[in-house]
Amino acid sequence: MREGVLSKVAVVNIDQLVTLAGPARARVAEEMRELGLLSDAALLLENGRIVSVGAYADLRSRIDADTQVIDAAGRLVTPGFVDAHTHLIFAGNRAAEFEQRIGGATYQEIAAAGGGIQSTVALTRAATEDELLAQARKHRDWMLRGGTTTLESKSGYGLNRETELAQLRVMARLEDEGPVRIVPTLLAAHTVPKEMADRRGEYLEWIARELIPEVKALGLARYCDAFCDDHAFTVAELRPVLEAARRHGLGLRIHAEQFRPGTGAALGAELGAATVDHLEMVTGESLRLMKAANVQPVLLPASVFCLGREHYPPARQMIELGLPVVVATDFNPGSSPAPSMLFTMALSCIQMRMLPSEALVAATVNAAYSLGLGAEVGSLEIGKAADFVIHECADYRELAYYVAAPARPRVFVAGVEVSQ
Repeated sequence: MREGVLSKVAVVNIDQLVTLAGPARARVAEEMRELGLLSDAALLLENGRIVSVGAYADLRSRIDADTQVIDAAGRLVTPGFVDAHTHLIFAGNRAAEFEQRIGGATYQEIAAAGGGIQSTVALTRAATEDELLAQARKHRDWMLRGGTTTLESKSGYGLNRETELAQLRVMARLEDEGPVRIVPTLLAAHTVPKEMADRRGEYLEWIARELIPEVKALGLARYCDAFCDDHAFTVAELRPVLEAARRHGLGLRIHAEQFRPGTGAALGAELGAATVDHLEMVTGESLRLMKAANVQPVLLPASVFCLGREHYPPARQMIELGLPVVVATDFNPGSSPAPSMLFTMALSCIQMRMLPSEALVAATVNAAYSLGLGAEVGSLEIGKAADFVIHECADYRELAYYVAAPARPRVFVAGVEVSQ
């Protein structure tokens, strides 16, 4: 139990409660429209966990003098958002490159000129661990204020032993201090460090033979990710890295098919990855391979938006195929400086034609299952952590309808209000 957790809490006067009650797995097809809605509802919590969910009329007799009552004021209550793809830990920013892109430069052109990931690597290497923690805490708090209570965070801005480990240690420190759950992922195979540009194979061999075993032994990551695309690594280059990660007990996640088809989705299916992320250029054949292998697609529409591109992932095709779609922010200093899950949901609806119900499922319970946390968070069901948000609206559709509204939701983790 986290410090400050109250023993007995009742959340009452809920106009619309999104429970997302359902099967104990990620939701697919028509299930992504089933929100488990309750009206005039209440939640009963004990020691930070949900002990009862239902109509207020049925639960009111269980509220006694020892129960703290939280008045939802006739508003919407949902599970806390689960952001399943972020690059939370970095130093500095790339506002200058933002201006360059607006002026016409492409992501690839900026990277070829020494910008992009390499510029963030240089800043991150130069920062102390405490400086990285301070900036990451600011990013985390932005997300928390918007309703994100669990997030995945990747390394990948170190590209050497010292800084990759430092990024992962910062994630552990953030997780320890709470209140947001942090799921750590090693992404040393993000790109080749500048000093090893002519020794690509040596760099990848070092990740597979030395870094992955060390990270696993230190308990610093649950997953290993890799960036498979034209300006990063090929399928053949990444196979040994991902196979090494799997041998050492790390789950797999892959950046793939962002700029060109055939760059990693099939490999993810072959190796049994938990997720393949991006998928803007994915083909139907690769999607069918992913479905057969139970790989979840993680879609990152804010990245498409922030890069000024027009080709969004085919979310409707994925849902119709029965894939358990996840949406996430891809928060990072270059291609997606967009920490809001609400904005991500709005883009999912407007640009990828997902229904608001589907976007909400993709941002909560499906995301939780993609991180191996489906039994703990992502829905408001008995036994799960009491991570929830009281929104400034009364209907779940308004979450995507009011694009970038300056809302101030009340955010709770383990039944304790943690809004910043």
